[in-house]
Amino acid sequence: MQQRSGVSRHINILEVDIAGDRARLAYDLSGPEEGFHVLLLHGWGSSRAIMRPMAGSLSDTYRVINVDLPGHGNSPPPASPWGVGEHVDAVRQLLDQLGVGSFALFAHSNGGRIALYLASESPPPPNLRKLILISPSGVRRRRTSVFYIRRGLAAVLKTPFNVLPKRAREFGLDWLRHSLVWKMLGSSDYRNLEDVMRDTFVKTVNCYLEDRLGLVRVPVLLLRGSRDDTVSDKQMQIIESSVPDAGLFTIDGAGHYAHLDRPDVVLAATKHFLSES
Repeated sequence: MQQRSGVSRHINILEVDIAGDRARLAYDLSGPEEGFHVLLLHGWGSSRAIMRPMAGSLSDTYRVINVDLPGHGNSPPPASPWGVGEHVDAVRQLLDQLGVGSFALFAHSNGGRIALYLASESPPPPNLRKLILISPSGVRRRRTSVFYIRRGLAAVLKTPFNVLPKRAREFGLDWLRHSLVWKMLGSSDYRNLEDVMRDTFVKTVNCYLEDRLGLVRVPVLLLRGSRDDTVSDKQMQIIESSVPDAGLFTIDGAGHYAHLDRPDVVLAATKHFLSES
């Protein structure tokens, strides 16, 4: 483990091994050493910097781990594309290397997808106690006409390459995936990515959890801003109704980043939830 100096809080670099590929994770550690552990997981395209205000507010009571997921913040991209399973393995190794006992997960957006996947594993981590999830991803959103138009255009673009011999087809499809027109068919997140992180994005966002939600056996607090235009109320209701022990609270006036828009409400709800037996 390598510790960097010259910053106001402890920032460490920890290495994990995912199927033979070593990845480096940057993280902050704060709060009393004897405190109950809370691991913070940011969303896609974000970093631990976004979670630092909440980490600071929680660290008066809890031992807080705030990590940069691969390809975000100070954590380099993985050597090969990761899906949600690889992210979960990295979280497990992070917790093991830090010697974490009982812990809770506080996660936002795609971090919530990772948290739900981890909690639904068989067997789940025996020391995971609770989830606090802000607008978690992982449930399919109702498709719009724009989605089907883009999918149809993508199929048309791929058609000429499908009749080529295997090697030529693979080369052609790889060229297509790197072309500007193909990127324009994807989301803004997809268009802003290159190489391994673009493929990691595709593998991650196409992992849906509806079939796993019923396997989550820990209490889950679900928080969503009333003005969230990324994760819908319907998606949140599906999670609430599918997870055996889940409650949904809507935060008035907040958007997708409810922990930034209304940190007072999120902090109060989180501390109350964690204090319950």
